[in-house]
Amino acid sequence: MPFGGRQRRDGDEDRRRARPRALRPLPGAPTLGRAGAEPLPDAHPGGGPGRLLRRAHPGGPVAPAGAQLLGRRRSAAQGRGDERRPDRGVAAPDLTGGTRHRTPAPLPPALRLPRALPHRRRRHHRRGGRRRGARRHAARQLHGRLQPPGLRAEGRRAAELARLAPAGDGAAAGLAGAGPQRPALPAGRRGLAGHRPARRLAPPLSAPAVRVVRLVVAYDGAAYAGWQSQPGRPTVQGCLTAAARTLLGPATRVDGASRTDAGVHALGQVATVATASALPAPAVMGALNAALPPDIRVVRAEEAAADFDARRAAVGKRYGYLLDNGPVRSPLLRRHAWHVARRLDVGAMRQAARALRGRHDFGAFCAAPGRHASPWCTVRALHVLRRGQRIGILLSGDRFLHHMVRNVVGSLVVVGRGARPPAWLGEVLASRDRARAGATAPAHGLTLLRVLY
Repeated sequence: MPFGGRQRRDGDEDRRRARPRALRPLPGAPTLGRAGAEPLPDAHPGGGPGRLLRRAHPGGPVAPAGAQLLGRRRSAAQGRGDERRPDRGVAAPDLTGGTRHRTPAPLPPALRLPRALPHRRRRHHRRGGRRRGARRHAARQLHGRLQPPGLRAEGRRAAELARLAPAGDGAAAGLAGAGPQRPALPAGRRGLAGHRPARRLAPPLSAPAVRVVRLVVAYDGAAYAGWQSQPGRPTVQGCLTAAARTLLGPATRVDGASRTDAGVHALGQVATVATASALPAPAVMGALNAALPPDIRVVRAEEAAADFDARRAAVGKRYGYLLDNGPVRSPLLRRHAWHVARRLDVGAMRQAARALRGRHDFGAFCAAPGRHASPWCTVRALHVLRRGQRIGILLSGDRFLHHMVRNVVGSLVVVGRGARPPAWLGEVLASRDRARAGATAPAHGLTLLRVLY
């Protein structure tokens, strides 16, 4: 094709001599570029074809149009530095045939609020990502809805402006009406985000249901002032309650089936833990054992009915009393057995115990603090056993009075020493006189073996 009356030749020599030349318009073909534009240079040696847009380096590579369509790079109208020249008012070409999205124009002065509105900072980086601050506050800034182009230019106060606009104002209605909408990009992703529904608040929670966990507790009562909590004194119930409230919540309540006296031990004390915690029963047992002192242990835990009461639901209890009947006290039994050096007559003790089986008025074996309760009890079993130098006395009944077991053991020891005949114990029972019975046995020899249900 002729260029300025000369034929273009091939070869390195012609490329070195290339100079800016004017383009001759072809007959009948539309011209490219703007009217009255100055001549565009040809490619310099080693470069590709020239650019239509004026840049510092017209021979540089042309950015793919697809990158502009995906939002990864801005068009020349919104470009950087050298791109902001007379071409910045021209919209970038759209290869898909659609209409390019343009930045929404600000509202006219008549529709603006009385005080200045802060413009929203750009949340999208020019390379398609999100700014660091926008990633942390994207959900809070979006407010669960999209803004029309006219209101989006006003930033965060667009909703207030739309509410204050008159109902019959056509311009305001057009600004708030339908139009191309562009939601914010989700943090860490590229591309357009879908509509996000408004964040809903969870309904208020009702009071959690209280559940009951049934525990079987064993403890050495030598260091405690009994089971029941007492102000300023260490008790088994107090230790269990403190540990349970620390682990399961301050409203946790602990109750026991038997109120053992100070110094009395237990192998099968039953307790209930009422709590709103959802921790399973085996986990409750493990957590309590980790927090309790070494002389208190939970040996079993299981779920129970919500109305289960360990004391009222019990139908019986079983106690055991240990006697150390050797001439020298065993150092291993000094905290758990009553040492009686004189050898006891186990046969006489068994004969005397027969008068106590069955249902009787045991007022003669009740301590003064328990006089207010009914003295009638049913003793289902009473056994006296010897194993070498140790003697065990086992009692099982529906209920026991205050110090009743220890008073019965003291009276049996009186018979075993030979101070009283076996029939004497029946006479004491019939008298209902506490002064006629034997002395109260020490507490450290008594152990609660089991609570019956």
